Amino acid sequence: MYRGRLKRDLDDWVKRGLIDAGTAARLLDDVDRRGSGFSIGSILSMFAAVLIAASLLMLIAANWELIPRLIKVAGIIGLIWIFHLAALLARSRGADRMAAASLVLGSAAFGGAIALIGQLYHLSGDTFSAMFLWFSVTAVSAALFRSGALTVVTGVLALVTFGGGFDSFGWDVGSHGLWAWWPPFGAALIFGLSRWTAANRAKHFGYMLLLAWIWWMVILERGELYALVVAVVATLLFLSLTLPRSPLVDLHRRLGASASFYTLIIAMSGFAYAQGSAVDAVSIAVLGIIILALSIAAIALDGRDNGAVRLLAYGAFAAEILYLSYETIDSILGTSAFFLLSGLVVAVLAFVVIRLEKRFSRPAAEVKS
Repeated sequence: MYRGRLKRDLDDWVKRGLIDAGTAARLLDDVDRRGSGFSIGSILSMFAAVLIAASLLMLIAANWELIPRLIKVAGIIGLIWIFHLAALLARSRGADRMAAASLVLGSAAFGGAIALIGQLYHLSGDTFSAMFLWFSVTAVSAALFRSGALTVVTGVLALVTFGGGFDSFGWDVGSHGLWAWWPPFGAALIFGLSRWTAANRAKHFGYMLLLAWIWWMVILERGELYALVVAVVATLLFLSLTLPRSPLVDLHRRLGASASFYTLIIAMSGFAYAQGSAVDAVSIAVLGIIILALSIAAIALDGRDNGAVRLLAYGAFAAEILYLSYETIDSILGTSAFFLLSGLVVAVLAFVVIRLEKRFSRPAAEVKS
């Protein structure tokens, strides 16, 4: 997909005289030599690893009665070593896909070992403890092997561990004790691993873990006032990252587009939660204006180069207009007028989007003027 878009752009630039055909060919050759991030072989090998891991876990869960307990434990521990040694052998021979699949299987075998030993020896414990141990060991393995595949598995296990805490301790923050504060450290670990292993997309698991933790710890636990505080802080952080002369512009460039995107999600969701909990019309209207203003500011500040922020801002703007229309129109004009107004709102939104897209498509010199 990326190569196809790049080739079309290069052909267009050659036709317009911006670059010569030789430069375009060299750029395309460089992309071909480096390879793309997408590979059918890699995807199929990871699917195979996941399927084999699933069968392994199901086989362990069956708890074969005819096999002695000691042999079961030795067998699962042996599988852990076999998969990791196979990964080392594959890595030494340059078979990175096979190494990644072997490491995923090794991680699955370790998770199966936790379940099997707990089942065989009737060890007391909870879901969170088991998942946290699995998450921690997988993170160490990802760092030692510098494996992008294991970094992704670590991110998935972090989210599952966070969910397992509710199964073990309940939804009340106080019942979790100190364990209620582990997600920020888990997210930081995922960020570090994604950088160390060059698995850049794995950092999204860290952002999602932070989002879920903030919502649970602050918004759902404490209510509307704290939701507003979170939204205001997130808004200020978003503006600090995206304003042209902000001292955090270089930090935003290093973190990438995802930093402003997830910050904007926190801000929008915090304001939306407070608005949904409000009962008086004035509060609803004021929060609606804030959401609309933030949407427009997001498009103006970061929408040109950040498609995710642009899409989120468009969606938030449209949803907010429709929500305000629904809240106010029901007692004035009725349902049919609501649909009419909704259609007009969408038309106006389409007009605004078209104008913004045209503005973004202008050369940089025209935009600054």
